[in-house]
Amino acid sequence: MTTSCPTLIARLLLFTVLAVPAIGVYGQIPEGSSARDIPTAVQRADEQVTKVIATAEDNFRKGKLNLEDNKRDQARADFDKAVDTILESGLDVRASQRLQGFYLELVERIYREEVPLSRAPVQANVSELVAQNTGAGTQKSDPPQIGFRDQKFEPSPLDELSKLVLTEDEKNVSTADVVALEQAKQNVNFGFTINPLIQQYINYYQGRGRSTMESGLRKSGRYMKLARQIFKEEGVPVDITWLGQVESAWQPKAMSWAAASGLWQFIPGTGRQYGLKQTAWIDERNSFEQSTRASARYLKALAAHYRGDWELAMGAYNTGQGNIDRGISRAGKANFWAIYPFIAQETRNYVPNILATILIAKNPEKYGFKGIRPEPPLAYDVVQVSNATSLQLVAESTDTSVDHIRSLNPELKREVTPRGEAYNVRVPGGKGKQFYAILKRIPAERRDSARVITVTPGENLQSVANRTGVSLAQLQAMNSGVDLSSASKLVVPNSGIRLASMNLRRAKPGAAEPANSGLTKIRARKGDTIARIAAARNLDATEVARLNGVTAQVELRAGQEVKLPATSGATPSRRR
Repeated sequence: MTTSCPTLIARLLLFTVLAVPAIGVYGQIPEGSSARDIPTAVQRADEQVTKVIATAEDNFRKGKLNLEDNKRDQARADFDKAVDTILESGLDVRASQRLQGFYLELVERIYREEVPLSRAPVQANVSELVAQNTGAGTQKSDPPQIGFRDQKFEPSPLDELSKLVLTEDEKNVSTADVVALEQAKQNVNFGFTINPLIQQYINYYQGRGRSTMESGLRKSGRYMKLARQIFKEEGVPVDITWLGQVESAWQPKAMSWAAASGLWQFIPGTGRQYGLKQTAWIDERNSFEQSTRASARYLKALAAHYRGDWELAMGAYNTGQGNIDRGISRAGKANFWAIYPFIAQETRNYVPNILATILIAKNPEKYGFKGIRPEPPLAYDVVQVSNATSLQLVAESTDTSVDHIRSLNPELKREVTPRGEAYNVRVPGGKGKQFYAILKRIPAERRDSARVITVTPGENLQSVANRTGVSLAQLQAMNSGVDLSSASKLVVPNSGIRLASMNLRRAKPGAAEPANSGLTKIRARKGDTIARIAAARNLDATEVARLNGVTAQVELRAGQEVKLPATSGATPSRRR
């Protein structure tokens, strides 16, 4: 997780009075002694928590007042200061339930102030756009506001790292091991000091942490080529790209308890400082391109502050420059291993963990990781769309799933690209021209609702009109100049599309349409997903998911309305 210079960040900060045991001598204190009035360590810590919360709340109020006066830059500075007050307090935030609860609430409140409900994006809901052969448009409405805790994220591995305790076997390091590390260090393209702790983390990864390392070595292939290119361009040693494995396990949607997000775990304030846009539509902290560049620039700035010491720079990336500076002041020396006793446990684990990861990644077979093949780099084309474009349209135009389009564009927070602005959408490699050709047929204002269907051999526009409920004139207008004999895809205005057109089992040419293409509606129960509901009723999960505008595996709210095809006549075999 990262923080801004000179503030912001960390999960576990410097040791606090919470770590100091209370002195149990009250039985020895005479009655009436003033010593009885001395607060315990716990009391002092609670008082400090109260003070920190009050200061943070005061900064939040100032930010809110500045926001009301339309002083957005000053408001953001105040909001960031409110967060800084907690993360740079020297307190272990997670050791205090009250402080952690306040922090998470504060982040949510700041998010909702900066992206208020009145500015939430309009999102085309596929399930509401399915009409019954009316040809009428559907009125758009604002979706519910989505905050940090409502979004879907993967857990950050840093939350577990802070609690990692090495076993005695893992701590067993020989002189020969240290000598071997000195030799292996020569293959790394930046300087650092060998310490037995590095070998201890190698021991951990060779044992109970093996699956974590193997998974990281595989997943790294998706992003490593891009990351190395960007780090090289920014003047950062390319081997430091392995920091991404420790930060996020190469998950663009990784989220820590402190609202740090993305491959490189930026919190909101630091992300903004390094140019990562965060709006109701997108969060570029989750972009594997923009966030990687921001990470390289931030690391470079930290290294410059520490005169080229990359160990200190990595430590500051994790816990904040202020905390590392205080450690240096206490140690009297600007060296990571010198300040080691004066920094948070998470940061103590963090730097040797990264160094161990780098050494293993540089020569995996030497450390017992044989036959592990990195996944191929993500292959994609980039096409600029000028206005809100639904991911469903992008997926249908490029012969892929909405989930895959989401994975290529992890910064998107909605099922549609930003409204009223251009956006570079990533599509599967080799599909850029195909998508662009289809996109040109669709007016910009209809790209958030239009659909693309696949035409079966032998069909003509009239048969397509019959099965979709769209008039022949509408089809001709939206597909002008398209040679149906060679084109396999047609654009269909969603306002008139019938359920039959979304059925994956395409009707054979000349086949009669069902007399009733209506819908059945049910209410989801706790724990339900589209996949579970579809399986219980012998329905196609993909079709039902499209009908409801959600993915098949997302957990539904209890009581949420779910639309099902009524044409199948299927009955549930079992509810659970």
